[in-house]
Amino acid sequence: MSNKGFAGGAENALAAIFSVSGTELSKDEIRFFRESNPLGFILFARNCVDPKQLNALNASLKESVGRECPILIDQEGGRVQRLKPPHWRQYPSMKTFGDTAVGDMEGALDALRFTTLQLGEELRDAGFNVDCAPVLDVLTPQTHDVIGDRSFSSDPAIVARLGLSVCRNLLAAGITPVIKHIPGHGRSTLDSHLDLPIVKASLAELESDFLPFRNLASSDVAPALWGMTAHIIFTAIDAEKPVTLSAPGIQGIIRESLGFNGFLLGDDLDMKALDKYGDLGQKAVLSLQAGCDAALYCAGKLQDMKKIAESVPKLTPKSLQRLQKAAEYIRLAA
Repeated sequence: MSNKGFAGGAENALAAIFSVSGTELSKDEIRFFRESNPLGFILFARNCVDPKQLNALNASLKESVGRECPILIDQEGGRVQRLKPPHWRQYPSMKTFGDTAVGDMEGALDALRFTTLQLGEELRDAGFNVDCAPVLDVLTPQTHDVIGDRSFSSDPAIVARLGLSVCRNLLAAGITPVIKHIPGHGRSTLDSHLDLPIVKASLAELESDFLPFRNLASSDVAPALWGMTAHIIFTAIDAEKPVTLSAPGIQGIIRESLGFNGFLLGDDLDMKALDKYGDLGQKAVLSLQAGCDAALYCAGKLQDMKKIAESVPKLTPKSLQRLQKAAEYIRLAA
């Protein structure tokens, strides 16, 4: 393992996070990953059978690119956890802790700390080093169920406090957190997996959505955090493009207004919200041009990944620097 963690050897990596189709790598996948050298990978329930199989798969992914690459998973707890019983624990939804925090913040933090450390240790033992959590979206009366109890609360201050706790405890377990869905998914009435949400709130109204992300971007763990964008059009920011593909959204809001300087992923390129913006390669390039550090593709289809690999460049020096800062934080905390 490189002493630089998941940033070691990434200087020539493709600015993409790829996925796999099954429970072990095919010869074609190995060949393609070796040749294309993606930054890292993301796994799903379809890839995870039991601890022995999963450790072998994660080891083969790292071997395919010849380094200790980032390997991501969505392990939030509740409805969204890719590692499931009987081989892994079932964790509560994050809203469980947010509800407790209304009357007992210290009790909520104690329970959340215990849960997050357990979750992080399971991920580390399975060979993961990045978790796409926590969800920092603030609930509103119209929030679509795709977020629902994945969110901590309708109170931005509770979301920020509990979200910071999740980040600190994942980091203590050796796992890099990915805060999502920046700058906020709570006002969307649609599921961006299926449709393109359009939010017409003013910037003043959006301040409550921004607060958790802004707070974490100025916290003590900020250099260690990754972020994931929302596939949402905010008309007050950019009336034409969702944040993932929008320079005003990423440079103007996420980087400047919110102050988030960590490594930034777009949400999955294959979601229906992005359908009208071109093929996968075009969407990947648009996301990088807008300011994402890497493009994320989750469906595990080899031909799709080949199209993306033909289009996207290597990590930029600035993106590599952000990656290195996050990896260094984990290395020093170990």
